[in-house]
Amino acid sequence: MIEYIRGILDELTPTQATIEAHGVGYLLNISLNTYTALQGKSEARLFVYESIREDAWTLFGFATKQERELFLMLISVSGVGGNTARTMLSSFTTAELAGLIMDGNERMLKTIKGLGAKTAQRIIVELRDKVVSLGIQTVSPSGESSTPAIANTEIYNEACEALKMLGFPPAPVAKTVKAILKDEPAAPVEKVIKLALKML
Repeated sequence: MIEYIRGILDELTPTQATIEAHGVGYLLNISLNTYTALQGKSEARLFVYESIREDAWTLFGFATKQERELFLMLISVSGVGGNTARTMLSSFTTAELAGLIMDGNERMLKTIKGLGAKTAQRIIVELRDKVVSLGIQTVSPSGESSTPAIANTEIYNEACEALKMLGFPPAPVAKTVKAILKDEPAAPVEKVIKLALKML
């Protein structure tokens, strides 16, 4: 399995990137988010997902591991293929899309081309808790942050991870930790966990 490809960025379009590594040109399908991240660069490293079927071998490239992880989660849902997942990641940033799924925002998901109401509902039901585990700092499409500010991201992730290991479900954990850090932005991780244990 290919983990990533690093090399000369030979060609770049909003949907594809060609990276030359050791004399071989790899054509990767990319999202608009990855396209934006690659603009103006002469060299690149893209994390890879290989889609291997009888009739085709397709590579998908991602600027970040989180984008790839979200892509893998999306294609695990029945009715969501690689191209649909890529369209979703082109319609919203990784943070926005994670936020929509976590918030159960079916209305916004349905605005994505090729995504019907049933598939949008399935994505929310199947991925809501899983997306929390990615630790993405979610943002609503309007630009409002759905998780604590960057300064608290490490504490937020540590507290969520500890509480999940104690057996609490991811969605309530994320909501509770978020609320605690909103009220007490400077709270150390131990205090956040203790407060969360009283609230969960």
